[in-house]
Amino acid sequence: MKSSFEHLPKENRKKILLLCDDIRVHSGVATVAREIVIHTAHHFNWVQLAGSITHPDKGKRFDLCADTNRVAGIEDSSVFLYPTDGYGNPDLLRQIIQMENPDAILLITDPRYFEWLFAMENEIRKDIPIAYLNIWDDYPAPLYNKAFYEACDLLMGISKQTVNINKLVLGDKAKNKVLRYVPHGLNTKLFNPMTEFPKEFFEFKKNIFGNKEFEFTLFFNSRNIRRKQIPDTLLAFKYFLDKLPKEQAEKCALLLHTEQVSEHGTDLPVVIELLFEDYPNNVFFTQGKFAPEQMNWLYNMSDAQILLSSNEGWGLSLTEAMLAGKPIIANVTGGMQDQMRFVNYRKEWIDFDSEFPSNHTGTYKECGDWAFPVFPSNRSIQGSPRTPYIWDDRCNAEDAADQIMNVYMEGITGRTERGLKGHEWATGDEAGFTSEHQADRIMEAFTTLFNTWEPRGKFEFINANLEQPKVVPHNLLY
Repeated sequence: MKSSFEHLPKENRKKILLLCDDIRVHSGVATVAREIVIHTAHHFNWVQLAGSITHPDKGKRFDLCADTNRVAGIEDSSVFLYPTDGYGNPDLLRQIIQMENPDAILLITDPRYFEWLFAMENEIRKDIPIAYLNIWDDYPAPLYNKAFYEACDLLMGISKQTVNINKLVLGDKAKNKVLRYVPHGLNTKLFNPMTEFPKEFFEFKKNIFGNKEFEFTLFFNSRNIRRKQIPDTLLAFKYFLDKLPKEQAEKCALLLHTEQVSEHGTDLPVVIELLFEDYPNNVFFTQGKFAPEQMNWLYNMSDAQILLSSNEGWGLSLTEAMLAGKPIIANVTGGMQDQMRFVNYRKEWIDFDSEFPSNHTGTYKECGDWAFPVFPSNRSIQGSPRTPYIWDDRCNAEDAADQIMNVYMEGITGRTERGLKGHEWATGDEAGFTSEHQADRIMEAFTTLFNTWEPRGKFEFINANLEQPKVVPHNLLY
């Protein structure tokens, strides 16, 4: 796909200051941000406050122009990095703004990391608009985020749910913002269906499975944290194996690309020991950071991807699997709903509003052929002092086992056909889960922002008597 936005001379481009994970690393946020920078470098100049918990390069400045030119296929990019601990601080931001003179600021990741920046929005937005590529995992609509959303001029929601949440939380103030749907996009040169396999692929596979060949491999790729529900995934796989004759069960594998033990999750080998006494050789781990090529190998040596998270803003591993041409098994929550393409009674890809904020209750069941949804069996309100309430959508391991069986029963031909339909849709114009589509959406949103933005006034009158009570702006039952 060729960008519809023209190549601008460097001196005619707007400059955007990006605040998020260092785009040179391999976190989910960094991966998405890197693709945005690479695929918009012909139209925007970029400078980044490149975050890390404790950055070893703090205080330095890096010129990434040559690397960006090589990857983007252009000759005149302008991409510079200022590594920092965390995501920066007010003094450092003021310094970068003075040195770089950006035309806009773009934030990516949880708003709580930028509380310090939102606290100075009155100072910033007198001269520079603030844009936020944002996501929120679940309802009820987080009214505790209202001040963050109000501090932005452009809100790009990664999921349809997030766009709806932005509108609901902002209320009447939404009309003064630029709101856009900008789903995650990945590089199809890195994630794609493989028809030819290099020698290294087979060596890589042997290092994981040894000499054993499996007829069906289920893949999980995400962090070992509680909301990912990995023990439920293991339990679902065990229930699935129990339904098969012993000789067939022994030819099925579950591959987990995650930490075996994490204080944010659990001790997975202990869970496996508990559940898989009858199947001691059916669960495998890979750990650590792999190159994108090797990650694509993992998807291509598998038959389906599973993700049963009880909260999930998007679920990037589902996107990677779809681009690799694999079916997905997922809990119906958050942004994972988008990737399953549920349709209404008119066969239209569903959208959300205050009357119908989510499909996690199963209002609509029909979805894309590549998707095997698992609907939550219950919702509970969880929370913390900083995020006081959020629904936790939990599905039954038994229901997930049924969907694993449904994928298995498709056979290799059926799974391949379904997976390729997902690939076709994900790379097409409707979904557009590719780097090129994502970049075009970003460029359109910023172009609209630059054409319509007006600097914030020196002060604002607020009638405190008209302040609305903090009640949920959408149905709780639907």
